[in-house]
Amino acid sequence: MTDTATTEFRQVRDLLIAHREDLDAARRGFQWPRPEHFNWATDWFDVLAAEQPEHTALWLVEPSEDGGGTDSEHRLRHTHVSYAQMSRRSREVAGWLWSLGVRPGDRVLLVLGNVVPLWELMLACIRLGAVMIPATTLLSRDDLADRIERGRVAVAVAGCTDAHRFGDVADGCVRIALADGTDASVPAGWHIYRDGDGHLGLDQVLTTAGERRKPTRADDPLLLYFTSGTTAQPKLVTHTHASYPVGHLSTMYWLGLQSSDVHLNMSSSGWAKHAWSCVFAPWNAGATVVVHAAPRFDPAALLHVLVECGVTTFCAPPTVWRMLVQQDLTAYQPMLRELVAAGEPLNPEVVDRVQEAWGLTVRDGFGQTETTAQVGNSPGQPVKPGSMGRALPGYEIVLVDPATGECGDDGEICVELSPRPVGVMTGYAGDEDLTAEAMRGGVYHTGDVATRDEQGYLTYVGRADDVFKASDYRISPFELESVLVEHPAVAEAAVVPSPDELRMAVPKAFIVLAAGHPADRDTARSVLAHARERLSPYKRVRRLEFADLPKTVSGKIRRVELRQAESERAARGISSSSAMWSEDDFPELRADS
Repeated sequence: MTDTATTEFRQVRDLLIAHREDLDAARRGFQWPRPEHFNWATDWFDVLAAEQPEHTALWLVEPSEDGGGTDSEHRLRHTHVSYAQMSRRSREVAGWLWSLGVRPGDRVLLVLGNVVPLWELMLACIRLGAVMIPATTLLSRDDLADRIERGRVAVAVAGCTDAHRFGDVADGCVRIALADGTDASVPAGWHIYRDGDGHLGLDQVLTTAGERRKPTRADDPLLLYFTSGTTAQPKLVTHTHASYPVGHLSTMYWLGLQSSDVHLNMSSSGWAKHAWSCVFAPWNAGATVVVHAAPRFDPAALLHVLVECGVTTFCAPPTVWRMLVQQDLTAYQPMLRELVAAGEPLNPEVVDRVQEAWGLTVRDGFGQTETTAQVGNSPGQPVKPGSMGRALPGYEIVLVDPATGECGDDGEICVELSPRPVGVMTGYAGDEDLTAEAMRGGVYHTGDVATRDEQGYLTYVGRADDVFKASDYRISPFELESVLVEHPAVAEAAVVPSPDELRMAVPKAFIVLAAGHPADRDTARSVLAHARERLSPYKRVRRLEFADLPKTVSGKIRRVELRQAESERAARGISSSSAMWSEDDFPELRADS
């Protein structure tokens, strides 16, 4: 154990908790811990386990086999794992992995859903110094082969069903499967995870072998994350034993977490946000992580879990929030204190509806797989409608004009690298050119665009690749989409430029309709009229199409595909279809501009 590193980490963590509702004081007093050696499992989690052994670390909530029915009839199965139990079990798993030949630096692909072994394995890998590559269970065999090849995977871990999907792509790896019912269901050549139950802990294994564990360097790689790939092939982001475990102190602060909290984060395993809010941020605070492990999303069931489990802090992506507000929120009286949204910008209408029902404000924030939480509406601070907040402790944000490189109040969101925030990735694995491009000019370039007001509040404009010009005015797709989703017929919307002879491009909306609304002329007219009433003439949505939206595996909209399809359609001279509508189809709506 590195006592100095633990003490420094605790002091900084406690400062943030003490100034939980005073962002200015937290920013003034904050300095990133920068230990030379740090192992979050041994230097922090085990310390907490000794201090609060019976405190629940993980609370897994699953529908019971006889569950279902109305809201009042949801039946749940609860699994509680204390800090002491999680510490002990992860030691056993680390020792078992060592016995299988897994060594520090080996890359471990984790294709697991929200099951207790996922947390056990993550802690075990940290102890061991193995490099984790979390991955979603939705990957195809080709995706898995790509992860194994580009990630240089040495160990593959999966549930039994997913293990069969690997085929022979993992034949060169140590393979571990979580058995489904019987050992016979495990593919040939795969180890069974429960065989590690009761194994000697890692320290005991090393002692028996006459070996000595080397201290973990804080700058050693710990996590490799494939990005969601909204505009290109997924990149491989590298994080260290410091950049995510220590870096998520900023995320802990944004979430407003304390050790007494019961925290629920809606996130699929395999994505960075899962590590943000289901592992590092809550366990930095010593809080309880609640995981709703349902086979499919049911907003009523989630609301029931919030109430039954006494959840105090809740984080969800805007897609989940938009589905929740379709329910009667006033019928539920949860013990919530903090509500946050992340992953994509949050539409103001959702914030208003939650405020009306629960008297709580959903606080937006901003970060990426490449970083921890950079910007946020932190607890106790005034929230400005539409703003994602101010720079969080440990981050200095500048807005850089993409054309001139000058800093101002409008431009690409960039992170100052002098001094470098601990929570910024080391780079993109295997791509020095891409890393250099992202870190050029002494800042980390996020690729996102925002504006800043005189109080330092940042308002998201969009991805730099998604922002476009129409009649020489810059258009933010997100701003237009936020207006569109306020219409009762619109479930989701994506705005892209549509080539136009006169204006070069005009905004076009691709719309997914809410249930019960037909894709017909009347609906199109109503949506266009709604946008016309709420948007300035130069921002007006002038064309729309009812269609499904292309998305990444993580659920983010791939506007790049829509832009390409629209350009190709224009090149072929295709101007309309039964699902496409234009202002020209409604002379009474046509703008003078």
